[in-house]
Amino acid sequence: MKNASPSSRSLAAVMLLAALTLSACGEKAKKTGQALASVNGEEITVLQLNEEMQRSGVQAAQQETARKQLLEGLIDRQLLQNEAAKDKLERDPQVMQAIERAKAMIVAQAYMQKRIGNQARPAKTDVEQYYQQHPEFFANRKQFDMRQLVLATKDVSEPLKAQLDSVKSLDEAAAWLDQHQIKYVRAGLTRTSTDLPPELGARLASMPKGQLFIIREGERSMLIQIAEIKDSPLSLDAATAQIEQFLFNKKNKEAAEAEIKRLRSTAKIEYFNKPADGAPGAPGAPASPAAATAAAPAATPAAGAPAATAAAPVVPPAQAAASQTAADEAAARGVAGLK
Repeated sequence: MKNASPSSRSLAAVMLLAALTLSACGEKAKKTGQALASVNGEEITVLQLNEEMQRSGVQAAQQETARKQLLEGLIDRQLLQNEAAKDKLERDPQVMQAIERAKAMIVAQAYMQKRIGNQARPAKTDVEQYYQQHPEFFANRKQFDMRQLVLATKDVSEPLKAQLDSVKSLDEAAAWLDQHQIKYVRAGLTRTSTDLPPELGARLASMPKGQLFIIREGERSMLIQIAEIKDSPLSLDAATAQIEQFLFNKKNKEAAEAEIKRLRSTAKIEYFNKPADGAPGAPGAPASPAAATAAAPAATPAAGAPAATAAAPVVPPAQAAASQTAADEAAARGVAGLK
């Protein structure tokens, strides 16, 4: 595993200390609730443990085990808080800045949660309509079975690209890499058109079986061959939960964006320097990220459930996950990298 850089370790330490100190700031008042443990005189209470249980979302069958583990975690955190206080780390400028940012985020999220409230779940007719309007994600869904060679992007040279025009299989490409002592790792992957951005899914669907292409993603690249393209329809019953969560999160996000727009329309906002391209005040600038950030508590999809996106009106529900922005950027790089 690649070692973290000194700067990344420093940032992680700052964030940890900020979290600990922020927690400590909230605990300066006398703690309430029955004490479960004491750490050098500092009590760990039932209320603290219950809050951790609520945040963790533990299944009922695992709660007893989880309570023990979370209590030990609270004890560990208290030990760290005590040591941080001894070192007066709450006075460190980086920690103070991180604490202020965390506090601002918590308050903003709380306001947005209160403002949005409990949005109504999508109606059955809305789910059915979305299903019918997007057969490419459901009724006509395709499954792509692919084989790939993963290598460093720096090794994707012009001679390699030229070689891909002449080879007929991934094995021939691997033989060329072996001959030129270029390291790679073999892997297989399966994706459906629901998992992929529409543009990338359409490109793959148009390729013949056996097609070779390159996708570049940061420091690594993939030489991919399509092994099989087959129909993989998804019924309305199977897709309902995904579509419901997608539409629910989309509604929350739209409500958050509307509230940000309302607040901006009534506020006096002054820029003391000319906004750079892409700044909130610049022409053509994207919507404020605060809406998506502040709306986060309103949407709590289960693993694999869709989340709202603002990039396009048509987005595969399974693609829209919590890390949507990063996923879209990676997908965009992939489309650009198709050879």
